[in-house]
Amino acid sequence: MRHGKKKARLNRSHSHRKAMMSNMMTSLFEHEVISTTSPKARELKRRAESMITFAKRGDLHARRQVLRFIANKRVVAKLFDELGPRYAERNGGYTRIVKSEPRRGDCATICIVELVDRPG
Repeated sequence: MRHGKKKARLNRSHSHRKAMMSNMMTSLFEHEVISTTSPKARELKRRAESMITFAKRGDLHARRQVLRFIANKRVVAKLFDELGPRYAERNGGYTRIVKSEPRRGDCATICIVELVDRPG
């Protein structure tokens, strides 16, 4: 039974799921918009908003907490220097999921995940 289990399994092992989410968060914070399938987008939104909340705190412990999930120090610096202050007045809802057309090969639902209030 899955009582009390909140994470989406996405048909992957724990290590594969952790690495995939880490890579997707890194890409999202670097490019500020990515395209992925709908279940992955929902799980990414949940985790990315948590990372932005850490960045809003801005202290050393929060930076170390983020470095547990995002290995790229340049992206973590962007998260704390640009994105944290950008969303300082916002109380949540930092990302947006927009449904796109189905993928050509297997008709999977594709979504665009983007950061809200991004320039240009």
